Amino acid sequence: MPAPVSIPDLPVGARVEDTFLVWDVEQRTQTDGSPYVILTLANSTGRVKTAPFWSSDLHKVEGVQKGAVVSLIGDLGMYRTDRQLKVTSLRPVPREMVDWPRLLPSVGDVAPWWNSVEKWRGEMADGPWRRVIALFYDDPDFRTQYERCPASLANHHAELGGLLKHTVEVGAIARQISKVCGAVWDLVLAGVLLHDIGKLEAYRWDGLFEMTEAGSLLGHVALGSLMLDRRLDEPEQPMASDGERLLLQHLVLSHHGELEFGSPVRPMTLEAEVLHYADSASAATANLADALKEAANFGAGDSVSKPIWSLDKRRVYRGPS
Repeated sequence: MPAPVSIPDLPVGARVEDTFLVWDVEQRTQTDGSPYVILTLANSTGRVKTAPFWSSDLHKVEGVQKGAVVSLIGDLGMYRTDRQLKVTSLRPVPREMVDWPRLLPSVGDVAPWWNSVEKWRGEMADGPWRRVIALFYDDPDFRTQYERCPASLANHHAELGGLLKHTVEVGAIARQISKVCGAVWDLVLAGVLLHDIGKLEAYRWDGLFEMTEAGSLLGHVALGSLMLDRRLDEPEQPMASDGERLLLQHLVLSHHGELEFGSPVRPMTLEAEVLHYADSASAATANLADALKEAANFGAGDSVSKPIWSLDKRRVYRGPS
């Protein structure tokens, strides 16, 4: 199957004939009360909004919902400073015929990220931290899920394989901080590899990236702690002492740093503090890097962006540096 059309590289005026995932459906109203609809279309290369489907064209998108897959024909145009796709023809595609990797954002080959994880694991001293990590990372089913899971639904590393990539970034940052401040690296690494395991139960990625029922009710931080508890209860011989178990649970439960950000407790150990700031640094820098690459954030010829939601409505600068 041919590669999907590259959304960021489409020139204005280009004729587009391809399959897209309907990422969002916005139902709006004109000042005179007439309804109209704008779709956000996506494939593995990016996203683009359609031109409005006005009242006379609403029949073209009747029944189209978020998560649907459509085959369409259209032309890329501009409205003020934003690109938009003027759709002339649109038809639904049965889900059983969908090649999902063409439509969902992805990190691509996950082997380099696994290589980093396995290198770090191989350097761990024999002890409780290494044994506990093996309960997860020696499990083929866990690895299959982990290498597909996004790190977020619409924020940093929101792509297939994003969780694994984010984990390695957190590990690389945390390793350097640990050297500077004297944190126990093996314990920090255990936290790096465990802190987001709850996302495997909190997220769904078979189509749109969505929250599961468990994710909505408990959140990935609590789910991760519960997953850790279940795994530690499985072996007949304990993999860690009660005190060591508490340290691991604390790393998972405190990694967001603040109660208002989803952590039921703030970091209380040096290793938990290192993990929290490494996690935050990976997420924040990934968001800024993505914002700089997103053409829709900038007007034609502008070096300073519009206010960006994912950066708390900050602007970013893409001029020479």
